[in-house]
Amino acid sequence: MDLPEEINIHYENLWQESIEKFRHHKFEFDPLIDSEKDMRRGITLLARPDKEIKRNIASFINEFKSIDPHQYFYPVSDIHITIMSVISCYEGFKMNTIDISKYIEIINKSIKGLNSEQITFNGLTASSSCIMLKGFPLQNNLNKIRNNLRENFKKSNLESSIDHRYKIKTAHSTIIRFKEVVKHPDQLIGFLEKNKDVPFGSFKIKSLELVYNDWYQKAGITKLLHTFKF
Repeated sequence: MDLPEEINIHYENLWQESIEKFRHHKFEFDPLIDSEKDMRRGITLLARPDKEIKRNIASFINEFKSIDPHQYFYPVSDIHITIMSVISCYEGFKMNTIDISKYIEIINKSIKGLNSEQITFNGLTASSSCIMLKGFPLQNNLNKIRNNLRENFKKSNLESSIDHRYKIKTAHSTIIRFKEVVKHPDQLIGFLEKNKDVPFGSFKIKSLELVYNDWYQKAGITKLLHTFKF
């Protein structure tokens, strides 16, 4: 299968940088993962993988737990691909300050006439704070949707923070976050390198979800605002 080379290079660069940090025990820990005081909220347009891929992810996570069971593992209910962070999470954001129908209108306009996207999850990448699946869009539809969203929100006067943190261009999915000291980094690195190219499967995005969410897309906090079907 031919994977998009530019995205593959991006993932490989992330991997090399992160593994080097891991070798020097330079992990970044997220102290807010289990905090009930974390009130950062926002709005995200996302897609969710199918059941087969979720089963494959759950199996991998169970293996990882044998190496280090004390990190944060995304439940399958929370696993997603961010299509666009419409309003990045911040403390103090309230749903009653926006007109959600206008956001739905812009998103409908942005996906009109476009087909769904085929995503394949093939292997792992990482950052100093997390482990991610390498997601590859196999057509150009995801890129078209994102560019339409950028253009249409830019023309509006709606609150948004699109590309505020970084310009999203991949289809990765975060599955593990580091929340405390890694006790056996060499063992962890060996396990990751062994599974670096493991395939998790492919799926077709049949719908997108607009959600109100916290930083981690926890199911107990996330609220579905609208479903967009192709």
